[in-house]
Amino acid sequence: MVGIVRVNAKVKIDNSSQFLSIPVLLTEQGVIEPLLDYLIAHDSARSHSWKNRVVFACQLLLEYMSANQNLFQAPDLLFSHFVYRLQAGTINDAGEDDSDLFWLPRRISNVNQLLSALNQFTDWLSIHRGSEPLNPLVEATNYQQQLNYAAWHKRNQHQFLGHLKSNKQSDLMKQTRKIRGKRDVIQIDSDAISFSENLFPKFLLCGLGNAKDSRVALRDQLILLLMHGAGVRESDALHLWVHDVLIDNMDENNALVRLYHPEDGRAPDNWKGRNKQHTRSAYLQELYGLKPRNRLVGTKRVGWKTKIVDHQDNYIHLHWFPAFYGVLFKKLWLRYLNCLLPIERNHPYAFISFSRNEMGQPLTLNAFNQGYKAGLVRIGLASSKSQGRSPHAHRHAYGRRLTKAKLDPILIKKALHHSSLNSQLVYTTPGIQDVTDALNAIESINSTGEKTNVESENWSELLKEAFEDIDPDGLFSGKFPRFRVSE
Repeated sequence: MVGIVRVNAKVKIDNSSQFLSIPVLLTEQGVIEPLLDYLIAHDSARSHSWKNRVVFACQLLLEYMSANQNLFQAPDLLFSHFVYRLQAGTINDAGEDDSDLFWLPRRISNVNQLLSALNQFTDWLSIHRGSEPLNPLVEATNYQQQLNYAAWHKRNQHQFLGHLKSNKQSDLMKQTRKIRGKRDVIQIDSDAISFSENLFPKFLLCGLGNAKDSRVALRDQLILLLMHGAGVRESDALHLWVHDVLIDNMDENNALVRLYHPEDGRAPDNWKGRNKQHTRSAYLQELYGLKPRNRLVGTKRVGWKTKIVDHQDNYIHLHWFPAFYGVLFKKLWLRYLNCLLPIERNHPYAFISFSRNEMGQPLTLNAFNQGYKAGLVRIGLASSKSQGRSPHAHRHAYGRRLTKAKLDPILIKKALHHSSLNSQLVYTTPGIQDVTDALNAIESINSTGEKTNVESENWSELLKEAFEDIDPDGLFSGKFPRFRVSE
């Protein structure tokens, strides 16, 4: 099999001193140039994870082609069998694989993602290089047209004037891919497994707080408070600059924290660069010779997912709930600043590494996650996403806390900095445990005739949440059901 290697390359596209950091594929003949051109063309508009997905999909296809040379007469036949092998794997019941690929079966959703990435790439090659697409569009059956329209409607139902279709869109409804992935399983609103509120104090004090290095303990406790007390994603927290934590003018005991967009956020202290630029991207370049962390590659990269900002300076204002988390954050922050003072830093980031080899460097996500897992081990627990013991589970806990406080959904959206009200359904929809508790409570009432201490949801309140998957017409659910259900 021909060796195919994925590497991160620095690509120079003009006479400036800047380079693009792009993942590429190398073979014995060199870099696969069509793929490189495709990624360069979409560099500014696409995320790093999207580029990695495209490269990985192409790598799998090339490996399959190398392992099955001269077996298929037509490209679309090869592509069809490639998709099947993604779904079914290449290993027989005896554990053998003559192709030496040794692929295990992939999830339907993952196969469909890879297939979509290859469809877009080969379509681009067809337009810009004149090649034949591996998976052309063909005329859709009536049933397939209905599925196309349903998918289009789901994507556009919340867009302003999204119901208006152009003739081009109408034509696309009548087409489908010659080779399609399987239909994925239907998922209802997933259960947001949140970090246990009862476990949190022990984890904060005895877990992260018992780190061997007291500076590490303070740093990780501060990040944890941002996640649990203000709903921040762990990646967003690592973009915090020292300048971004202030004393709240309304309450001097409280910390006022703002998280700025890593590129377009306003630089601190009214700074302006040589070209009168005042963004954080310009600030990092001119003062430190650095790029924003969301533009880096490898372990130093830290993504930024938040799209909604609270101010024209492009920052989000963090809201502590309950408020005592902000008071605790301020006390720990002042102690942490004393730890930073003697350490040389060539950057403005607040959370740094205290390890000997990386002393003073910005903290990486990998390093924080390792410290997070170590903190759980100190209190006799293991990291488990399914049981709510993961960094993102603290954002879920924050969302659940706001929901249980019966905060208005619009205010919850504002506090979580969601772009859509639908994004918070994962927190407002009853979870698996909520349903179990409600059923147990009803069973107890029916058997004893007396109400228990278990708090169950009122049925009429539950039905106010529209169940689009089982009641799309709002016959029984939603705020204004067409048919009333007697309690």
